[in-house]
Amino acid sequence: MSSGLAHSAARGAFFTLAAQVIKIVLQFLSVIVLARLLTPHDYGLLAIVLVIVGVGEIFRDFGLTTASIQAPELSDGQRDNLFWINAAIGVVLTGVMFGLAWPLQQITGEPEILGMVQWLSLLFLLNGLATQHRANLARELKFKALAVIDIAAAAVALAVAVVAALMGAAYGALVLQQLTSGVVVLAGCVIAGRWLPRWYSRADSVKELLGFGWNIVATNLLVYGGSQIDTILVGLKFGTTPLGLYNRAYQLVMTPLSQVRSPTKNVALPVLSRVQEDPPRFNNYVTSAQLLLGYGLGLPLILVTALSDPIVRIMLGQRWVEAIPIVALFAVAGLLTTLAFVGYWVYLARGLGKQLFRYTIVTTLIKVTCIVIGSFHGVLGVAIAFTIAPAISWPLSLFWLSRITPMPTARLYAGAGRILAACAWTGAAAWGASLLAGTWGIWAALIVGLVAGAAAAAALLALPTYRKDWQSLTGFLRLMLKRNSPA
Repeated sequence: MSSGLAHSAARGAFFTLAAQVIKIVLQFLSVIVLARLLTPHDYGLLAIVLVIVGVGEIFRDFGLTTASIQAPELSDGQRDNLFWINAAIGVVLTGVMFGLAWPLQQITGEPEILGMVQWLSLLFLLNGLATQHRANLARELKFKALAVIDIAAAAVALAVAVVAALMGAAYGALVLQQLTSGVVVLAGCVIAGRWLPRWYSRADSVKELLGFGWNIVATNLLVYGGSQIDTILVGLKFGTTPLGLYNRAYQLVMTPLSQVRSPTKNVALPVLSRVQEDPPRFNNYVTSAQLLLGYGLGLPLILVTALSDPIVRIMLGQRWVEAIPIVALFAVAGLLTTLAFVGYWVYLARGLGKQLFRYTIVTTLIKVTCIVIGSFHGVLGVAIAFTIAPAISWPLSLFWLSRITPMPTARLYAGAGRILAACAWTGAAAWGASLLAGTWGIWAALIVGLVAGAAAAAALLALPTYRKDWQSLTGFLRLMLKRNSPA
């Protein structure tokens, strides 16, 4: 990787991760405050609607965000055409979703669903207009602007939701939160990008980009279907209140994780795409990225598992205690899916859309099978199945990639082994200390557990292999903080 590109990647990672840390804080504030103002039933209603919205969002994007970022070259005319395609899809989906409100109300038997679906259909229009503006910022490596936009959207949306909830809007506060975020993102991307698309031009073909995008759509549909099967089954079999508990546990763990993990694709994808013809540098970047994600996210996640009892009682309150084991299991699942996330980058950077689709078929079948079986054992059974699925799929991911493209498979397996061992050691120390301190109260259990976990993680530096990993990570962090690219 050239020094300039490495510096851009590191700076991009710094701004992206810094923004996501702030967004996580805002997400936690949202969970803490709104969980005390709204009911599990309110969240269950939103979860049902967002399942439908999520399917539409995949078609609305049509894989064109990734296609435009991944393309080695993208003309102004192609960029304009992609904007109009995304905008048109957004308009169509808004109308379709609005019309589906009545049958969805009949299917669910919940009268509140009608208004929620109709209002949230506007998300397709807002996001359709914002798609290529956002992709343009990522392609131009304007990660600082994207970070500011994401923070502003989360903060303003939370403020609106809290005010609405205090005024008695109930589930309407959650609807306003979604719409406000969409408006702020659209406005921010347009202002920061300073790009106004021209009219559609047949002279600039986007056929190849649409073909790539279609493979991404198919893949994302499978991923989304697999990711929502648990929500669907919990809602259908156990009702909106258990679904609300399940959803809050998911929001407490998996949503913040996604907020950190997913946007890193916008940093990694442009860089990996540019160095894919240089195997040694490509492999070094991939293995370094796994260590950064694995330690940076895995250790906090295992602490969530170990300290799930005091975390839930403090953040959500006593009426949400049934979510404690679900939160613990989700954190383990988050760790396992994080280890597999680097492989997803490789598929995209090397344009392996068809291969990604085939692999996703297999992993989706694994996940659906696990969750369907788990659903016969209640909500907790679903959460256990949610954790088992990535434990099966993650090793398969590396094996699959190694068969279709050059990959540092042995280094990735070894790195993952060190990460898992570190997490197990850290989690055990935190859990044991928290258990002993529990008689002093939940705050003592949380604080003592965190201190013990941090001490256990630090103690690993006494081992040469972990010191080597630490040196690699600190070197990358120093590159993040450099103000000027080296000559």
